Amino acid sequence: MSKIPKNLTDKDMLRDWVEEESIEDTFQQAEQAEKARAKAAAGVEPPANLAKAGFNAPLMDELGRTLLQLRLELAQKGATGVTYKVKRDGESVVITPKYKI
Repeated sequence: MSKIPKNLTDKDMLRDWVEEESIEDTFQQAEQAEKARAKAAAGVEPPANLAKAGFNAPLMDELGRTLLQLRLELAQKGATGVTYKVKRDGESVVITPKYKI
């Protein structure tokens, strides 16, 4: 066993010491990452022409997910060349897919 050096300064005693990562540190890093993701997601703006029509980010996200889900269902049926036709029916807007099977 080696001798313990005497009369060292605090800086010299802690020179090679590295703190082990605790579970508290892990949780703090996860919270910071979540805050950063939320801040990045909140900063996403819809294109200017859609923002003028009243489309906000959550609405754009919901519309995009719904259209993607429809496109995937049509692809499972073998549809190709999927496009959409948009028409207004009174106070409703109807989006109809056009495709070839």
